[in-house]
Amino acid sequence: MTGTSLSVRAVAAIPEIHPGDDLAGIIARAATAEAEGLLDGDVVVVTQKVVSKAEGRLVPVDPDDPLDHKRLVEAETVRVVRRRGDLVISETSHGFICANAGVDLSNIELGYAALLPEDSDRSARRLRDGIRARAGVEVAVIVSDTFGRAWRRGLTDVAIGSAGIGPILDHRGGHDTYGRQLQVTEVAVVDELAGAADLVLGKATGNPVAVIRGVDPAWFRPGEVRRELVRPPAEDLFR
Repeated sequence: MTGTSLSVRAVAAIPEIHPGDDLAGIIARAATAEAEGLLDGDVVVVTQKVVSKAEGRLVPVDPDDPLDHKRLVEAETVRVVRRRGDLVISETSHGFICANAGVDLSNIELGYAALLPEDSDRSARRLRDGIRARAGVEVAVIVSDTFGRAWRRGLTDVAIGSAGIGPILDHRGGHDTYGRQLQVTEVAVVDELAGAADLVLGKATGNPVAVIRGVDPAWFRPGEVRRELVRPPAEDLFR
């Protein structure tokens, strides 16, 4: 990184999002109306929930049956990795390994469940193009979601889609501070930025958009989460 600091802010005044809403326009108007504005080189982090809402990825469920959404989990699962009671660790069609195939009921109107976007990288590209068209700035976009992690307790936000920023910062072939050549060091920078954004968004505030400023311009390049971050089965020691 060329700088020594990042700034991360939640974007206020994002209204409730409904299917068919112009999410890029809503984000552009809200972010540019704030004192900090929206500048070239900013990274806009958007939570999966509002992307799914805008794209109509909402499915009715029985509000009186707390397990009715499990039928959606089965439909969205291409492989069950582990099952324990009502919890299913699923592999989705995207290649993500996550709880309940990403089917979510939190921060969703009663009687509906949200599914993951069909293609989160495509969603990020559309938002990036839309923000450019409406605000006249070149930003990167990350679509984030909350995942658990094997071997560690607690949740963190990670990137499930990105546009305009390389998902991986590859240090292989470089050298550490003692001159040793780095052999395996690849940093998932979009995951780190998604986690940083979640610190200002939180899980209960309802804020779905953050802007990160100060990211190294060298990180800005074409790239896709699904292609670069999802480990192929041949490289996965745990599948």
